[in-house]
Amino acid sequence: MYGLLPGDRAPARNRAETVDTLAVWGDRRTLDAQPPYRVEQADDLATFTAYARLRREVFVDEQGLFPAGVAGDLDEVDTDPRSIVLVARVVGGPDDGVVIGGVRLAPIWRGEDIGAWQGGRLVVAAAARARYAGVGAALVRAACARAENEGVLRFDAAVQPERVRFFGRLGWMIAGTTTVAGRPHVLMRWPINRLAAVAASIKAPLANLLAGLRPGGPGFVGDDGAPVPGTDVVAACDAIIPSMVERDPYWAGWCGVLVNLNDLAAMGARPVGLLDAVAGPTVSRVARVIGGLRAAAERYGVPILGGHTQLGVASALSVTALGRSDQPIPAGGGLPGHAVTLTADLGGDWRPGYSGRQWDSTSARRTAELRTLLDLPRRHRPCAAKDVSMVGIVGTLGMLAEASGCAAELDVAAVPRPAQATVGDWITCFPGYAMLTADVDDRPVPAPRPATSGRCGRLLNGSGVTLRWPDGVLTPALSGHVTGLGHA
Repeated sequence: MYGLLPGDRAPARNRAETVDTLAVWGDRRTLDAQPPYRVEQADDLATFTAYARLRREVFVDEQGLFPAGVAGDLDEVDTDPRSIVLVARVVGGPDDGVVIGGVRLAPIWRGEDIGAWQGGRLVVAAAARARYAGVGAALVRAACARAENEGVLRFDAAVQPERVRFFGRLGWMIAGTTTVAGRPHVLMRWPINRLAAVAASIKAPLANLLAGLRPGGPGFVGDDGAPVPGTDVVAACDAIIPSMVERDPYWAGWCGVLVNLNDLAAMGARPVGLLDAVAGPTVSRVARVIGGLRAAAERYGVPILGGHTQLGVASALSVTALGRSDQPIPAGGGLPGHAVTLTADLGGDWRPGYSGRQWDSTSARRTAELRTLLDLPRRHRPCAAKDVSMVGIVGTLGMLAEASGCAAELDVAAVPRPAQATVGDWITCFPGYAMLTADVDDRPVPAPRPATSGRCGRLLNGSGVTLRWPDGVLTPALSGHVTGLGHA
């Protein structure tokens, strides 16, 4: 519950001036000098006690929103160890270090954190409202930033009606109505565009770039690989980001193998061999890339058939994989009503240096385990399948739905996820092995070790991807198409 803000119950002139200052926090009026306060996390009992005292003064004594008992406005969220309290402290002068405001944020549900949080108990000391302009806005912005940093994908707040305009000017959106302590409040939501931004930055330009090429051929436009006409050969090709080849050449080589073999697996193809094109400024750099290629190829049991090497140039790596399938599985085979399943290897951990971005489940696996994972789509043969790529689970689901001419809904709580990963990181990262499939309800995906499968969504009429939360709330993740390649 968001409550008192600077200017509340103050003279009208001060309120108007304060709200105006909050709304333009960061423009030239506030850039000339640092504000006389800082926002930080409350990490000791004394700081939380000071914050709790402010809350009681405002919500109990001043507003009468809560009864004047021992507990006051304290509730179960305050005892949740996952709750985070941010406070504003005076910097300099005789009041240096004094807490003049605060806000808390925590997961909405007491059980597992699935990426939906709520902000509340925003308060600014009565004596500070006229003297320290912008405290409320600074706390709200800090809470939003912290929520996103925690991997949150839904951030809500119950706001007193007179504060709706203020939050709206800070970018919040009205999401409904609710009640706090028996009084009507407005439910507001902070728009988090992390999922759309990932997809837009990587995939959105593809339709224009590939205009006229129709990669994959009829029925396979936008797939992970391409059937070679007149044969049972399926080819896949991926390039590794040059900065990764430069910074982590061995891992780049390893990933060059796994991404292509996963692409073949999504189409139900058995891998036959690999071709590589490696470039680098020095022999040692290229040798480390090839070392990663060789190690991964040996672990997966797939030979490197040949390739090309170039020295004295910028670092680069691309790998082509060849496989065989007489009936490739399309990404565009889904229909409205089909169940969506994620099958993933949840073992491993974040790759060192890529926390929150790349999940390494493959480097510790044995050959038999890796081949079992690769063979799963071919044996199950779902109506549609797509390997989770650099745009993460949501972006990949958007591409599968787009290729199928559908929209998709993802049940966030049902997504199989490693315990070490936040929801936000997991559904936007590149996993070692994760496959999205769409099929009829009566054909559940088997999950042989080391895979975990979970039905976590459905294809629908329309376009885009929506997230479904345990309370039935739907929030948009991707609007419209991801690549623009469409259903072919």
